Amino acid sequence: MAENNDLASGDDILASYHLPSPKPLWLNAVYARHIVRGNFMALSARPPTVDMGEWVAHQVVEHWRMLVTFIRLVHDKDETGHTICNGRTCPKMSAGPNHSFTWLNSRLEPVEIPAYEYLSLVQRYISTKIDDAAVFPNDPTGVSFAPYPGASSSPSSPPNSGGGSGPDWVGRRSGFPQNFLDVCQKIFRQMFRVYAHLYWSHFEDPLYHLGLEKSVNSCFSHFILTATTLDLLGPADLEPMQALVDLWAANGTFPQDSRAYGYANLRAGERLLALAGATTAV
Repeated sequence: MAENNDLASGDDILASYHLPSPKPLWLNAVYARHIVRGNFMALSARPPTVDMGEWVAHQVVEHWRMLVTFIRLVHDKDETGHTICNGRTCPKMSAGPNHSFTWLNSRLEPVEIPAYEYLSLVQRYISTKIDDAAVFPNDPTGVSFAPYPGASSSPSSPPNSGGGSGPDWVGRRSGFPQNFLDVCQKIFRQMFRVYAHLYWSHFEDPLYHLGLEKSVNSCFSHFILTATTLDLLGPADLEPMQALVDLWAANGTFPQDSRAYGYANLRAGERLLALAGATTAV
């Protein structure tokens, strides 16, 4: 989300987010660091010979695999039968005081449910989609390659199928269904909501207490770069974590030529860096 007012100060922009006081631990630049330095764009950019449908499918599966590890920390029962995320600690699926997420019930009505139940439904929904061969074909004979090295890197501009007339869509050449990209966008949106809840409600306990803050930061920043590069998330989707997007743009985590960087308010990120006495990514 680019700055709407060139005259707005970093403090003004941060105030517009209505962040709680004190700010969450993960907005302190010291705790927003990563396991290693590097350009995650190299992991998000599609190799020129890989079909876009295959690449999007790969990203869905890999990012889900990484996220499940963190979900289990708060969702699985311990030896006493209790979970960190439960109806008492997380009565709704929220991402801070300003954002909460609903689930559609059997009558397709949006309802608020405890975060624990939401996480259960998300895991069932995404796992079911990935395991459905009609959505994610698993026949290796159906794998296709990009039609030419200069093919678009964005799924919003699918290459011509080269297979004659008729509608074209991302993944058609590799056997993915026509609604494949819509399904992947919904999956990425749900994964983002889970990350947002983990940061707002469980970053300090258990992630920081277990020394996993750099791991989750690495996975989430990679996720944001991938999602924005592939048009699977837009600025409105990122709103619950906008301040962290700002911080990672300001400290160099997001390359200047990335969409994630373009969605950031740099003055807000620079102000967060100044508050922590930091200037560069670590």
